[in-house]
Amino acid sequence: MKIGIAQLNPVVGDFAGNAKKLLAAYRECLDSGAELVVAPELSLAGYPPRDLVLKSQFVPKCLQALDYLSGEIGAVPLVVGTLDFNDAERPGKPFRNTAAWLENGEIRHRCHKTLLPTYDVFDEARYFAPAEHCEPVLWNGLRVGVTVCEDIWDEDFLERPLYDRDPVRELASSGIDLLLNISASPYHLGKPAQREAVLASAARKARATVVYANAVGGQDQLVFDGRSQVVRPDGRVVARMPAFGEACAVFDCGAGSPALPEAAEDAPAELFAALVLGLRDYVAKCGFTSVCLGLSGGIDSALTAAVAVEALGAENVRGLTMPAPYSSRGSIDDSLALAKNLGMRCDEVRITAAFEEVKQTMAPVFKGMDEDVTEENMQARIRGLLLMALSNKENRLLLTTGNKSELAVGYCTIYGDMCGGLAVISDLPKTRVYQICRWLNRDREVIPWNTIEKPPSAELRPDQKDQDTLPDYDVLDAILELYIENHLSTDEIIERGHDEAMVRWIQRRVDFNEWKRQQAAPGLRVTSKAFGMGRRMPIAQRFSG
Repeated sequence: MKIGIAQLNPVVGDFAGNAKKLLAAYRECLDSGAELVVAPELSLAGYPPRDLVLKSQFVPKCLQALDYLSGEIGAVPLVVGTLDFNDAERPGKPFRNTAAWLENGEIRHRCHKTLLPTYDVFDEARYFAPAEHCEPVLWNGLRVGVTVCEDIWDEDFLERPLYDRDPVRELASSGIDLLLNISASPYHLGKPAQREAVLASAARKARATVVYANAVGGQDQLVFDGRSQVVRPDGRVVARMPAFGEACAVFDCGAGSPALPEAAEDAPAELFAALVLGLRDYVAKCGFTSVCLGLSGGIDSALTAAVAVEALGAENVRGLTMPAPYSSRGSIDDSLALAKNLGMRCDEVRITAAFEEVKQTMAPVFKGMDEDVTEENMQARIRGLLLMALSNKENRLLLTTGNKSELAVGYCTIYGDMCGGLAVISDLPKTRVYQICRWLNRDREVIPWNTIEKPPSAELRPDQKDQDTLPDYDVLDAILELYIENHLSTDEIIERGHDEAMVRWIQRRVDFNEWKRQQAAPGLRVTSKAFGMGRRMPIAQRFSG
């Protein structure tokens, strides 16, 4: 049996465009001999649509597109993710997350999602009603189980049991010959290996081959990595589609295909590819064609620029380096060298005169007060003003360049270096930033080596270094991972051998700076717990621990 997988990158709400893409992929699979074609979760509507589903015409227009699409499907079925209404008589949420089975111009079956994740970045119980029962689809003498994403995640792979139903077990009890799973499973570092373990478990539990079709692409803060695959009943992966790119492929699920080796994790390569895809799609799906950013000569802006050039082409990336009184000549030279290495334009715009003018303007107000962080922030805010001017004048999306470590402890200036429309590396700890930059330089110098090797500095006062204010980044990032991603208390972190004063200082800084993060640009999620839609903390609170 030959099954086609259409690993696609939909746009939320673009029903006509998504239907056209689905139809083209379906026909490509037909040309390769597919007898059944599978497309990802909500690939007709885009995922996640969030509160758009509450708009009065969103779901009806999605169903109109589904009717059109079904009319174009022949004897070879297409299983596609769509929205639907909940027409059940019992109380419940108004909509369904559905896999529609299209065949011979009709919608033959609707298989609703059973398990609705409402944790981390997911909020599906806000909109959808779960399926009341799981039954296989009878097709060509086969019993086919159809599941949607979370339906195959059992309690062995969740932090704790969340559901009182197991769709795979329910389908297996009916006896199935094939298990389909259409998915929109977002990426984070470590997720691909976890996902393969989930699929292997589902295949063994169902005693059937699993065909897994995952979405690909960037949607706001989320990045979907694809990696659709076929898993045999014994848990062996026998086919795996590429990561971070659209693709169509047809697999003979009845053939005795050899098992593929486990996919090796190359963290720098994966993270860079995820950021490139996330940036490219954010820019395109928001209607931009070009970006701008500030180049400081530091490693964060260097990596952001490298991601942007890879995503959009050097001709669509423009930088400003904006030296102030405390900027070193080396940082200016590093910025210009980076731009030359990447082939992008970078203009030097000095802000010393503007800085002095702002200080003079405020002198009567600040009379008798010493200079402090206020004057440091003035420089960052002048730079933000100039970058926003360039963004407005040339209709470029402004990229912010701060990393996760600095954002966590508030080592950033609201309305200054936090200005922008997308925070490209805001989910990368500083140590990961260095790791990726060294990886980028594996064959040639992309990031100037001086940028990588010099001590990091904001250069907002004489001889300033990050470590004047912050712990060493190795220490900071280790504690932040335990506190933010693992949710450990300060006492638990201290028990692991970290300095008590350091841990409590970091905890206070993280908690205090929530107000800044909630005003920050959206950032691309590449770790298991990013700031943003997956982390909901109150600003006004007094809990410490």
